[in-house]
Amino acid sequence: MTTQALRWQKQGRMFDPTDHELPADCTEFAQSPQALVCDGFVRIYFCSRQRDGDTGKFLSHVLFVDFDWELQQVLRIAEKPVITLGERGCFDEHGIFPLSPVRVGDQVFGYTCGWSRRVGVSVETGIGLAISDDGGTTFERYDNGPILSATLHEPCLVGDGFVRLIGDVFHMWYIFGRPWRQYHGQSEPDRIYKIAHATSHDGVHWRKTDGEQLIADAIGEDECQALPTVIESGGRYHMYFCFRYANDFRTNPERGYRIGYASSDDLRHWVRDDRHVGIERSKNVDAWDSRMMCYPNVFRHNKNTYLLYNGNQFGRRGFGIAVAEA
Repeated sequence: MTTQALRWQKQGRMFDPTDHELPADCTEFAQSPQALVCDGFVRIYFCSRQRDGDTGKFLSHVLFVDFDWELQQVLRIAEKPVITLGERGCFDEHGIFPLSPVRVGDQVFGYTCGWSRRVGVSVETGIGLAISDDGGTTFERYDNGPILSATLHEPCLVGDGFVRLIGDVFHMWYIFGRPWRQYHGQSEPDRIYKIAHATSHDGVHWRKTDGEQLIADAIGEDECQALPTVIESGGRYHMYFCFRYANDFRTNPERGYRIGYASSDDLRHWVRDDRHVGIERSKNVDAWDSRMMCYPNVFRHNKNTYLLYNGNQFGRRGFGIAVAEA
């Protein structure tokens, strides 16, 4: 089986949130950029953080930035979050990160990852659906509950849904959690999560394999896999995702996020080979993406294929872009 993987040419950092005035008291972070090609411009959704004055913890909000057709100039930044946080006690009460947009007829379906705080562990997540009738400027929840959440064999941390409509079938690649693990010398447990797959005929009701890990581990069973993104090229499907060690990853670049790669002929069975990822962290230690690369999103636009991604500190200073070589 020949892997016709893409190779990427970095174009630099595309958006730094600290250079702009953001709504909802957000001053830093532009995480998990997700592109939606519109009429005459490209909208990129991202998640920024607001500090909760009562607890000192962050609340994640979904914003967007519009770029011109050539992806060179900022045209507009959202005046407010595209969707409000969930009601008290709901799965998305304490943040939404990320949002995956999909055009469905005249609407835009936005698949969200809702965050809610726990006592024994820091967070629980679920996947929600919100729908836009104004081209993706604002979204309304399909309902207050998640469309995918914990089940018998996926007991926690269901999230990061990336959805594409292929033919008449919705495909979702998402993550689910293994039991949290307490590592020696740490005061709090760390989470472990893997990539899985589900399908739907209406984008609302999903059939998943429930506990089946889709992508093989490369750095041991405690590997964390996040934010899958899939594109077809050369007659095959290509998945880019980020992965890291489960602990000591926040400040240690040897254990932090990097981009991984897998390929498939049928969207269900994937062969991982990170040698073909085609992009690496910058070797210049002062570069914005020298210590970490994470949260990839691949999309086609204007006869090119692009890769959006975050750099150091989980996207604290924004996201960059790379273009596939011819």
